[in-house]
Amino acid sequence: MTKDLPNTPLLDRVAGPADLRQMPDSDLTALAGELRAELISAVSQTGGHLGSSLGVVELSVALHAVFNTPMDKLIWDVGHQCYPHKILTGRRERIRTLRQKDGLSGFTKRAESAHDPFGAAHSSTSISAALGFAVGRDMGQATGDAIAVIGDGAISAGMAYEALNNAGHEGRRLFVILNDNEMSIAPPVGAMSSYLSRMYANEPLAKMRSLAEGFESAMPAPMREGAKRARQLVSGITASGTLFEELGFDYAGPIDGHDMNQLLPVLRAARARATGPVLIHCCTVKGKGYQPAESSADKYHGVSKFDVETGTQAKAKPGAPSYTSVFGNALADEAARDPDIVAVTAAMPDGTGVSKMAERFPSRVFDVGIAEQHGVTFAAGMAASGLKPFCAIYSTFLQRGYDQVVHDVALQGLPVRFAIDRAGLVGADGATHAGAFDIGYLTSLPGFTVMAAADEAELVHMVATAAAHDVGPIAFRFPRGAGTGVERPGRGEVLPIGKGRMLREGADVAILSFGAHLSECLAAADMLEAEGIGVSVADARFAKPLDGDLVAALARDHRVLLTVEQGAEGGFGSVVMHELARRGAFDRGLAIRNVTLPDRFIEQASPAEMYADAGMTALDICETARNALSGGGQVVPLSLAK
Repeated sequence: MTKDLPNTPLLDRVAGPADLRQMPDSDLTALAGELRAELISAVSQTGGHLGSSLGVVELSVALHAVFNTPMDKLIWDVGHQCYPHKILTGRRERIRTLRQKDGLSGFTKRAESAHDPFGAAHSSTSISAALGFAVGRDMGQATGDAIAVIGDGAISAGMAYEALNNAGHEGRRLFVILNDNEMSIAPPVGAMSSYLSRMYANEPLAKMRSLAEGFESAMPAPMREGAKRARQLVSGITASGTLFEELGFDYAGPIDGHDMNQLLPVLRAARARATGPVLIHCCTVKGKGYQPAESSADKYHGVSKFDVETGTQAKAKPGAPSYTSVFGNALADEAARDPDIVAVTAAMPDGTGVSKMAERFPSRVFDVGIAEQHGVTFAAGMAASGLKPFCAIYSTFLQRGYDQVVHDVALQGLPVRFAIDRAGLVGADGATHAGAFDIGYLTSLPGFTVMAAADEAELVHMVATAAAHDVGPIAFRFPRGAGTGVERPGRGEVLPIGKGRMLREGADVAILSFGAHLSECLAAADMLEAEGIGVSVADARFAKPLDGDLVAALARDHRVLLTVEQGAEGGFGSVVMHELARRGAFDRGLAIRNVTLPDRFIEQASPAEMYADAGMTALDICETARNALSGGGQVVPLSLAK
């Protein structure tokens, strides 16, 4: 053990959860302290989701000490709080590889361990999955109890309510741990959060009810119902006591999620006595046990590498602003000029950049919580009223609201403006957060306008274009991370809808780029021209409506046409080929290649490494062009051919 690592004599004895079950309760409390120190040390070297993981240290120890994992299935909602769980389940030696290439995932992942029975990274799925395991158990599958751990932010989503309702109706033995830290990524919003806060504040009542319920359970059956009614009269609650009980759950809590003397008895009692669904309400502190995290506004939800002693996070080298900040500033500027502009975000005001508008116009920015479906239809309603809503959601999260995009927005032709952040590959969050599919799933919708920003200046123009576009839904996508450093306009220009732009002209190869891979296309063009190959480069700007005349001219005047996009097959390249087919371009022969993400999920690494894995570097684009010029077929990505 080096001087840089914490002293962890108890944790050193833990090879897996079975070792926890051999320890006395007093050791489990001490073990939690060592686990917290190990967690802080590891994440200081890797970065990641620290605050949420610190908040469930004691809960992680208690759950593994009480339940027979992995036979019993422990399902962490979202999974960003699973780092203590990973340390306890045989992955401690690899914990300093978190979120790195070929390292541990930052979320639960079935392929990684038997202790991760269900993969996650999006919220509010755990109760549904746990109920699925419970049905499997009851139908003879080799699985034990199912335990879902869900936060107070995640339980606000519609899917969680649907699962609670179904689980209560089914009446099967099932455990839901509500991890109520009163702080999800952003301060949780809505009636559910207020409801949980009131329950937390009413601790004496909770203790009285807990004692009363225990007393009731020991009574003979004929007396039990009378005692229950008496308890309801004492508590002032006329029905079953809580929303969860109304849904069919036995409710226990609130309990202190950092007190092993409360956690262990309650979990053991629930495991021993439950016959149907049980909800255990644990109150925790996000960032618990690490002062810099506890005092931070975001509780160190997502951190870069940091100094353990001071909590100071490593700063990125100064350079171009992030696309997100460029969007946020441009939107705030447009909102200053137009009082009808409003913004909607689903629990990610900082992540999407709309917090910049909220600072200036707080009454015109709406955080709907982790509820993308509601957010989309809410924006549709505001558009129908005459407002100009910008619905700012990550590409991977907008997938959750796709039915609403189709039915409530596109079908009615409502002018909702979709600002799609995290388009393309995103780095350490891996495949779960990659924005790979939005081009395909939006360009297929009638009446939609779909744009992609090639750089920061183009993004400013697209914000202005969306603000001015009032004849139907419009979307623009942009990537995570820093821009290219181009000069930005003081005010965006409204772009002509469906028109691309030529950047350079040559006689042999045409590269038609859609979105932020333009810089790689220009680099590829430089390489090809150094070999004596003439290259034209165009920025499509729009996938829908497509600039058909530009596409036709590129196909007619060049030996080879390449389309390039930071998205999956079935997106921009397919739109281009449909257009060319309509114009009869394939009737006379045409060498065309589509550079897209491959038909597989790309594992976590740096964005540059992920695009290399995908075969989308400037070198890969060059090789594709050369191969097409020589009449060859599909090129094996250089990253795979080495």
